[in-house]
Amino acid sequence: MKTLHESIMCERTIGGIPMTLTALPAGLEVDETVGLVLGDAQIAGQVVHHARPAFGVQGLFETRAVITPKGDYLLMFPEGLHYNQLMGKGNEMIAYRSKDRGRTWQGPTTPFDIEYSQHGFIPLIPQGQQRLYGFGTQPVPGTYTRERGQCENAPIGYRYSDNDGYGWSEVRIIRPKNDPDYRGMAVMQMCETSSGTWILSTYENDHTYRPVMCRQYILRSDDRGATWTLLPHERHGGWYQPKFNSMGEGRPIHLGNDHVLMLTRTTEGHLWAIRSEDDGRNWSEPEPTPLVHPDAPPMLTLLSDGRTLAAFHHNRHHDSGPDQFYVDSAGKADRSEIWVAFSRDGGANWSEPRFVFANALAPEPGMGNFSIHGCSYLDLIVDHGEVHIFFPHRWKRAIHLRIPEANLLDLPAKAELQ
Repeated sequence: MKTLHESIMCERTIGGIPMTLTALPAGLEVDETVGLVLGDAQIAGQVVHHARPAFGVQGLFETRAVITPKGDYLLMFPEGLHYNQLMGKGNEMIAYRSKDRGRTWQGPTTPFDIEYSQHGFIPLIPQGQQRLYGFGTQPVPGTYTRERGQCENAPIGYRYSDNDGYGWSEVRIIRPKNDPDYRGMAVMQMCETSSGTWILSTYENDHTYRPVMCRQYILRSDDRGATWTLLPHERHGGWYQPKFNSMGEGRPIHLGNDHVLMLTRTTEGHLWAIRSEDDGRNWSEPEPTPLVHPDAPPMLTLLSDGRTLAAFHHNRHHDSGPDQFYVDSAGKADRSEIWVAFSRDGGANWSEPRFVFANALAPEPGMGNFSIHGCSYLDLIVDHGEVHIFFPHRWKRAIHLRIPEANLLDLPAKAELQ
């Protein structure tokens, strides 16, 4: 069996610049523990979990983290098959907990035992509450089908925990007032506004179309989950990028008062932005941002000042067609690098991207395009002067990185990598 050292690439490009990983530019280093090229020596990395053989495969998916009401870090992700690969149960939700701000982790545990697969965990702790909610896609038997190109679309629902995430309620299915039988997906972090409105991104895919038809929506509740509305319209009236008939995962973030910004996934080569200035009731038309990004999710957070947005993005895109994500190895390689850009005006303008990290592991025999390079679906916690980054590296390992928040702003720009 190869050691991690033997699996490190000899050469790769970062920001389009050829590099030898044994002679990197000053300030960059290879961390063999996590198999990454790091943009700062102060980035500390650890592997929280290696995927175990489960349900006939060895994989794990979207990692999501939250600071619980009592101050623990809770990390959850599915292990096994992706939920859309079969009917019934093909994965198990896994949980890890840290009581020392991510220095050490306890787990794995199984937070709830159910009869069907999970997509991901979307945490929410409403203002003034000790209750922890977990939203997500719910392919409940009898309500979910893989037929007619609907393999990714299922009810959206939530559980809640009143004991800091140790025990969870049964699932509650969301039935929007204007589309009670809505089926889609939800796996991106959500937000709550100052008035207590909950805003959750969801989208639907129809695989009978080529390219795949994808529509982006908002699920909005202004009564703490009692009722919901699907915006901007009921199916199939969601937002999309016209050229490719597609707009996928969205990350809404509350910017104060009634202002909400959402960055969305597209196949066009950039993240796109949609805005609401009235607490999520009405939204602008989608517009492209300057953030270069392939067919991959937005990864957005607010820094501790409550004003500075940090958009983590891949900063590379091969324009080889809208279905590149499914068939093109060059398109998969676009997910191998993570950069970050900053905005202090609500996303109207963005800074020059700065390099955070990149995959350093060579392809292994038998690995498909889906998992060769994957450094995507980042989730983030900003706490006590540190930025905590979680992601499913190559869909095989749950990685946790820590970087001082001040260092994040001083990571190298492309010109500094020459």
